[in-house]
Amino acid sequence: MINTEAEPRPLVGVFWMFVTGLCFVAVTALVKYLGDDMPAAQSAFLRYFLGLVFLLPMLSSLRAVSFTRRSLAFFGLRGFLHALGVILWFFAMTQISLAEVTAMNYLSPIYVTLGAALFLGEKLATRRIMAVFVAFAGALIILRPGLREISPGHIAMIGTAILFAASYLMAKRMSGQVNAAVVVGMLSITVTICLAPFAFAVWTPPTATQLFWLFWVAAFATAGHYSMTLAFAAAPVTVTQPVTFLQLVWAVILGAVVFGEGVDYFVVLGGVVIMASVLFITWREAMLRRQARRELATQ
Repeated sequence: MINTEAEPRPLVGVFWMFVTGLCFVAVTALVKYLGDDMPAAQSAFLRYFLGLVFLLPMLSSLRAVSFTRRSLAFFGLRGFLHALGVILWFFAMTQISLAEVTAMNYLSPIYVTLGAALFLGEKLATRRIMAVFVAFAGALIILRPGLREISPGHIAMIGTAILFAASYLMAKRMSGQVNAAVVVGMLSITVTICLAPFAFAVWTPPTATQLFWLFWVAAFATAGHYSMTLAFAAAPVTVTQPVTFLQLVWAVILGAVVFGEGVDYFVVLGGVVIMASVLFITWREAMLRRQARRELATQ
């Protein structure tokens, strides 16, 4: 029998979250390296299409599920929203710096918090509302409206964060009905299908080099999600979440050293502010769960 109450292993959790950050920064760096020679929708489609090979271990789980028409429609809607977010993310990578993309990605958990209150009925306490406002202040520090031009890449990243948050909330809704392998597998399949018409509308013959690097994008993305799962299994989110901030550090270094991007200290500051807000929400949720467990234990 598997022990579901495994003892937390903080160092192991930190290690796997560290690996997760490296994998996700590798994804952004490779997409940045590929540039805009290939349309964003096509790059996104090929990334997911090539990544389908990593679904092979999940096929048995998928075949064992009896999908209803309603669940298939739900998975399809999630795939469509996530596909739009992926297209916007690939586009943003060709327009703004690695650091800006990474920092603005931290907004997704904030939108998840708002969405959970609006659509899932979760309580939005005063502290969480304050944390949301702090996060948006961080986004304004990055964007600096009125002080500089807001590019299409910045707008695309705002859309990406919103769409990814919607995808996450839908996954949370389905997680109680099917296992994690099915949720992940169906996302990969539906996103690939939804991206196909967008990709074929702008299709240009890919080179062998582009296919090679896009396969590695898929490999690093898959490895990142897997190592993140290992991190969450080994230690509480309050331990592993702060490690994700290192992604911004790696992005700033890569952008400056490899791609010749200047270090924008407003972007770094804004990223720190957003991440501080995310950390506060994560810590607060952990405290509330711990308090609820203590109250149940005393009943």
